[in-house]
Amino acid sequence: MILGLTIKRDYENKLVTFLCMLSAYTEDSQFNISFNAPSSTGKSFIPLEVKKLFPKNDVMTLGGCSPTAFFHETGTDDKVRNAIVVNLERKIIIFTDQPDPKLLEKMRPLLSHDDKELNAKITDKTQKFGTKTKNVFVRGFPSVIFCSAGLKIDEQECTRFILLSPESNQDKIRDAITEKIEKESDKVSYENKINSNQYRELLKDRIEAIRNEKIKDIHIENKDKVENVFLKDKSSLKPRHQRDIGRFISLVKCFALLNLWFRKNDNGIIFATDKDIDEAIKLWSFLAESQDYNLPPYVLNVYKEVILPCFKEKNKDNDENDKIGSNRNEIFNKYLKVYGRPISDWQLRQQILPMLEASGLIRQEQDEKDKRKMLVFPTKQ
Repeated sequence: MILGLTIKRDYENKLVTFLCMLSAYTEDSQFNISFNAPSSTGKSFIPLEVKKLFPKNDVMTLGGCSPTAFFHETGTDDKVRNAIVVNLERKIIIFTDQPDPKLLEKMRPLLSHDDKELNAKITDKTQKFGTKTKNVFVRGFPSVIFCSAGLKIDEQECTRFILLSPESNQDKIRDAITEKIEKESDKVSYENKINSNQYRELLKDRIEAIRNEKIKDIHIENKDKVENVFLKDKSSLKPRHQRDIGRFISLVKCFALLNLWFRKNDNGIIFATDKDIDEAIKLWSFLAESQDYNLPPYVLNVYKEVILPCFKEKNKDNDENDKIGSNRNEIFNKYLKVYGRPISDWQLRQQILPMLEASGLIRQEQDEKDKRKMLVFPTKQ
């Protein structure tokens, strides 16, 4: 696979990232993703590598950014309306670090696709007039990618994103190290090898051709199949499913967009086929569980690979009514054994355990023998 030339493993993560960026070239089917995982796991590496396939003028890469800086940097002055106009139509925005919470707050309506043009107000300090309020009009729906080492996400944000975490298993790390050695040993030869790959160049040409087609809309004819697949195995529906179905449909449309020359086209409106739905189903089956719990995959994996096995090992000889919860030291030791590296106390105590508790996967109780300690009990096996 072309994406695998520089991004080892992480098949679903890099495919979702690619489709997220491609969705920028739809009229209103863009979706957003958030990479959340500990540092050095490759959160920003994946989007930064994928963006090299897309036209440079369509991609904005930002680190930490305040609302004022963002709107001034990306906007133009409109003297008629006495406002700053920010045109984000068919744009891809990558935040390589968690942006200012105030910027996230102002971008919520944009990320939710509430309106094609939004009015926001910012305060700006000038030497002559002091603090002054400015009108900002944000036009269009961009595809937005966030990368953060912080695992805890505000509920208002997490429902607006597909939550992802890079793989961190031994095979992935080993392959990444081998690739890094090859790249750093001779950067010129490495870049020449990557850039001369004919399939990579063809994909870049294809992306630009898709962009230039300016597709107006993408219709799904077999909507019954979408409904049956999405609602399957959902005994109870959650409010966030209303947004998740939109993301699932966006994946279907992106697969159709990628193959637009092989799809029915009616004056700029193309029609997604059952094959596009099937491809989206395969990808969504990888994403669905963590999205359903409102958790980054990394946090869900800590539950599955550390907390649940730790609890089972501790209670293998105990009756159902005599189960004993795991304390944090036991979870620390199990994490070290599973992942080969320690986890910080504050991250487990302030981020991972509260998120798992909020999702209903664990409960915490005081240890009756030592009130200073908290015991962790899984609620789902």
